[in-house]
Amino acid sequence: MTFIASKILGSLLQPSNLVLLILVIGAGMSWTRWRRAGRVLASIATFVLVVATVFPLGSSLLAVLESRFPPLQSLPAEVDGIVMIGGVTSPALTQRWGQPSLNEGAERITAFIALARYYPAAKLVFTGGSGSLKRGDWREADDVKLLLEQLGFDVGRVQFERESRNTIENARLALELARPNAGERWLLITSAFHVPRAVGCFRTAGWTDIVAYPVDFRTQGSISLWPGLSSTLGTRLLSLDEAIHEWAGLIAYRLMKRTGSLFPAP
Repeated sequence: MTFIASKILGSLLQPSNLVLLILVIGAGMSWTRWRRAGRVLASIATFVLVVATVFPLGSSLLAVLESRFPPLQSLPAEVDGIVMIGGVTSPALTQRWGQPSLNEGAERITAFIALARYYPAAKLVFTGGSGSLKRGDWREADDVKLLLEQLGFDVGRVQFERESRNTIENARLALELARPNAGERWLLITSAFHVPRAVGCFRTAGWTDIVAYPVDFRTQGSISLWPGLSSTLGTRLLSLDEAIHEWAGLIAYRLMKRTGSLFPAP
């Protein structure tokens, strides 16, 4: 029930969906006896849309997240394992067309392969099922396994966890699968803006020595509210959607005690 509620609420709270909903309601009300209220709602939605287009709010919010865990200046001499969090493919499209369908977070996979080769003795875990409300038999772990096989990677080295639906389940189910011994050091690969919440979840789940390996950076790491129209409307709205989703996730996970702090730090 919590998972379903989080999906529905998360979708409604996305700025792009929320603005569209307010705009539609306002436009509809403008043709009724509540037309004055409808015009107010439509005006509010239009104002928010303009602000989100002109000012890089989303990238600034993402920059704060991405700067929390900077990239490693040097790799540890040894690690016992590497775990990668899913969220880089579309299982439905992969199953439909028979080839891995990647999204903008594909750097997680390339980093996973590179680190696996750098640490040939390290244990390897991929954790990712389906975050969709309509779960099919095909999961993201199946996508990644198919891709690694096509790239000639030895999938026999990898343990695939395919039942998790969100970040806290990634942490818990990967722990059950990997069963790291006390004192083992593991690298955690995920997108830079997702690292704070992911690290918080893995610590809460019981990973005693987890080292973040952020990839898939979306910003320059600096906050800027300088207006401009160099980016398209869709790009800035997408950035704002991603930023609000992640910040809301941090708040919700802290309230549900899935993380030990509101904004986990290195």
